[in-house]
Amino acid sequence: MELARLRKQIDKIDKKVVENLNIRAKISLEIANAKKANKMSTYAPDRESDVYKRVVSENKGPLLDEHIKTIYREVMSGTLSIEGPMRIAYLGPQATFTHLASIKKFGSSVKHVPVNSITEVFAEVEKGRADYGVVPIENSIEGAVSHTLDMFMESELKICSEISLEISHHLLMSQTVKRGPKVKKIYSNPQVFGQCRIWIEANFPNAELVEVSSTAKAAEIAKKDKTSACIASSLAAKHYCLRVIAKSIEDYGHNVTRFLVIGRTEPSQTKEDKTSIMFSIRDKLGALHDMLVPFKKNKINLTKIESRPSKRRAWDYYFFVDLQGHHEDTSIKKALKELEKQTTFIKVLGSYPIGNNT
Repeated sequence: MELARLRKQIDKIDKKVVENLNIRAKISLEIANAKKANKMSTYAPDRESDVYKRVVSENKGPLLDEHIKTIYREVMSGTLSIEGPMRIAYLGPQATFTHLASIKKFGSSVKHVPVNSITEVFAEVEKGRADYGVVPIENSIEGAVSHTLDMFMESELKICSEISLEISHHLLMSQTVKRGPKVKKIYSNPQVFGQCRIWIEANFPNAELVEVSSTAKAAEIAKKDKTSACIASSLAAKHYCLRVIAKSIEDYGHNVTRFLVIGRTEPSQTKEDKTSIMFSIRDKLGALHDMLVPFKKNKINLTKIESRPSKRRAWDYYFFVDLQGHHEDTSIKKALKELEKQTTFIKVLGSYPIGNNT
């Protein structure tokens, strides 16, 4: 009797939740129509960030904040899908970590489109075949993803948002393997091998490590070969019907990859923004020191500095810098103006809400 009573309460609440979700969706459609009339993008990273902060502030438990964020991610994803078809290009194939990051940012209701390279992600967005793209930019252990940095040298796309994804690697094999694994080859991409080096040497010192383009490609190969294993994600295990032989084999616990969302428009300013810029400097004594002076002078916190060869002439470099704040902030505008005097080239890649693992 008590169980029936409690379930009846749940049923009544579910009815109200569904009613309110549809009311919310109808209002969101009105907002989307107003945006289209003003030629504005329907996806607004700044608004998304505000929604997460607001609903978390209203959370009194027992659901955790992460549970609330996950629920609202899918609520907003469903709304985006009915506002019009939204396509998100990502570095594929399916079940890569970039795929996971894309789902984490946009939810499962929009269309996630796998492509074969980071270059193709940029191309899909530039040519309008995708609304946004998701690309990896750096890993907390292995460092920057140079291909993504290089693409910003030529592309006019803007950084719209960022996603931080905790990376956990698993050793996977075919489900037809019933006994202890006799692994001759392990497939994965080079970055993953670098993140699991100690574990591999301790457990499979004689296995041949075969580098492939992605963890998903590794899973596809391992599914067909009973003497091979792969290192990939839990999503890859599910997608390719593989058995988990060993969980969380990464050498360091805090293994995080940061991904960027790229698009054709820049989000509106919020109170917690990050700005990414790139520039080249004149080759002279003390040039790097002089580069940092405008930021220190204007009390701007730099969170990342990375250099890449320009590929145009020897020993000519571009610098990529992340800094706290929006490029329209007075102090940052002043610093960038001072920096411009010392550079041969400067470009703002975008200002966007600081990622908070949503």
